[in-house]
Amino acid sequence: MLARLTLFSTAVSWCGLCLAQSPPATTGGAVDDSNWRGAGGASRAAISAGSDDVRYGQRPASDESLTPVATTARQPIAKVTSGTGSLPNEHGQVWREYDISPYTLRVTSTNRPEQAIVDWILRETGYEAWHAESVSILSAGRRTLRVYHTPEMHAVVSDMVDRFVNSQAESHAFSVRVITVDSPNWRARAQPMLQPIAVESPGVQAWLLTKEDAALLLSQLRQRTDFREHSSPQMLVNNGQSTVVSATRSRPYIKGVISRPDIWPSFETEMSQIDEGYALELNPLLSVDGASIDAVVKCNVDQVEKVLPVMLEVPSQVARAQRTKIEVPQVVSCRVHERFRWPTSHVLLVGLGVVPTPVPQEPNVVQRTLSLPASPARADLLVVVESQGPTDASITSANGEKTKYRGRY
Repeated sequence: MLARLTLFSTAVSWCGLCLAQSPPATTGGAVDDSNWRGAGGASRAAISAGSDDVRYGQRPASDESLTPVATTARQPIAKVTSGTGSLPNEHGQVWREYDISPYTLRVTSTNRPEQAIVDWILRETGYEAWHAESVSILSAGRRTLRVYHTPEMHAVVSDMVDRFVNSQAESHAFSVRVITVDSPNWRARAQPMLQPIAVESPGVQAWLLTKEDAALLLSQLRQRTDFREHSSPQMLVNNGQSTVVSATRSRPYIKGVISRPDIWPSFETEMSQIDEGYALELNPLLSVDGASIDAVVKCNVDQVEKVLPVMLEVPSQVARAQRTKIEVPQVVSCRVHERFRWPTSHVLLVGLGVVPTPVPQEPNVVQRTLSLPASPARADLLVVVESQGPTDASITSANGEKTKYRGRY
């Protein structure tokens, strides 16, 4: 009797082991794996959720993690070779290294001053010249500029590098002014002093003035009641460096609605903001002989004309017909990106046309008192760039850093 009980217990244990390691039965194509456990006690649902590469009947690597089956990498379609091991020079390319440390060591306003040299080389030569059939390289480090190109391209690169490392341009500075006038009729009186130059952007005009005429024009504009100056007249820009002058303010608005069943009233409003104002970026570069200036002027102006309300129905547990408001901003923008070249003896005046005012204005007392609708403000935006010559002032950019002026400042 004892032997029979032992044999029966052994048989039951063996059957339980088989059931633990066997897949569940299927009924009508569906698999009931709620009670099935594989090796280590992991259910099939847990194995399937762990990885799509774990197939039915495979045992997991451990109780804690599941190792997916490695997939083979896709073979490339294009034919790839290791090349000849040397740079092609069928177009006469040569390798040269330029020492740019005289410029990068004296520039402390940015972490990568060598990037300015690369940007100006690409502006002068064009991006296509470095991505054409002939193999070319343009790489800049903190102290060295490495170039692999034709001798003709090296002549352009050498002239551009000399403009940066030239010691005479080390202390050369430029002033920039941002001015608005409500009416463009100032042109009628200033017309005899303006020398127009070519501009690619539609609606934008540019002129050259002698320094005497520029001083006279500024004096005439300051006498107008609609004259406003939005930048510091003492702000200076170092040669070859980029400086941004900006004045913005944030306008909050209700962007949308987020469902939140865990709070009352089952939703919350999503807030956002728009920065309106202006941002002017100036990047001037003096020629080697100091007779001319190249400058890139970028100006972005954004203004929120009005905010349009939209009522949405938001169902909730409190009320099925609940309504809430979201807002859609109506924004008007102006974008200008131009490059200019002019002699240092003259002043550059760029007129961006009648655009949204770069600095938003609050309604006046009468409009606020009577609640009169205020139309979006517009003004003629002017940018004045002038060479100040060598200066001993310690210049900082217009991004909020402290400025220290010596001498007459």
